[in-house]
Amino acid sequence: MAKTIKEERLRWVLPIVRDEIKLVDAAKVCSYGQRSLERWVSAYKQFGETGLEPKSTRPKSQPNETPIRIKERIVELRKNKKKCAIKLYDDLKKENIFVSPRLIGKVMKSEGLTRKYRVKKIKYKYVKIPLGKGELVEIDIKYVPKTLENRQYYQFTAIDCASRWRYLSVHENIGNSEAIAFLSELISVAPFRIRAVKTDNGSCFTNRYTGYLKSTDPLNHKIHAFDLACQKHNIIHYLIDPGKPAQNGKVERSHRSDQETFYDQVDFNTLNELKYKLKLWNMYYNDLQHCGLNGKTPNQMLQILN
Repeated sequence: MAKTIKEERLRWVLPIVRDEIKLVDAAKVCSYGQRSLERWVSAYKQFGETGLEPKSTRPKSQPNETPIRIKERIVELRKNKKKCAIKLYDDLKKENIFVSPRLIGKVMKSEGLTRKYRVKKIKYKYVKIPLGKGELVEIDIKYVPKTLENRQYYQFTAIDCASRWRYLSVHENIGNSEAIAFLSELISVAPFRIRAVKTDNGSCFTNRYTGYLKSTDPLNHKIHAFDLACQKHNIIHYLIDPGKPAQNGKVERSHRSDQETFYDQVDFNTLNELKYKLKLWNMYYNDLQHCGLNGKTPNQMLQILN
């Protein structure tokens, strides 16, 4: 009995080549069919026994393969704009190039253009409830990475969870008065009524983990100045759980965009120059496409949402 595919083919080919039996007669008893016998005999006569070695049936070319021109355009847009696959899909669609975001992601990954994370990201599962504009606004503070005149400045950020509309402001300190002043600025410039805000547990936002313990009457503790300001404007103030910045994920994600797109690429030497360029950057941000908004911009969502 033949132990390999090559030996099995030789068992049928050799009698035909030696004229011991006709190919037509062998095909009547061969379970592989006449066409296979003809192909094996032709390969044996041309290459000898090596011609009977089994070869891969995998096609050498893919008829539905993406044209190289489209792949080069995807790589070019990724390097120039540094956008994700969903946003590149919208840009390519405007150029009448119709490819799926999944394919764009595969091309980016094969070319080594995807973000490499050093640690495994922890994913939290939260119940997502549709929100209207102004129903919940996340507020957080980011250190300005560059000192100006040997002074440290701080960027206060507010972002609407529903529309991703954002407002930025730079302050010299991160005290209670600065937090209240930022809230007043936000209320005056926001194109919607703010019903609730969500912050971390910083001392400029709450005294839950500082003042409560120092109160002489824990049941009737002193209300934080920021909470009083929220009550004055009929705004609900939510706090995230300690050590869970992902619960303020939208404003944290916008801070990453600030660092990568603004602070790492824009030069400024004075406070006025920083405020002016940061204002331009914020206006540009509110006209950027967002994956969480299905390719729409925050300003477009303001017109869509009630």
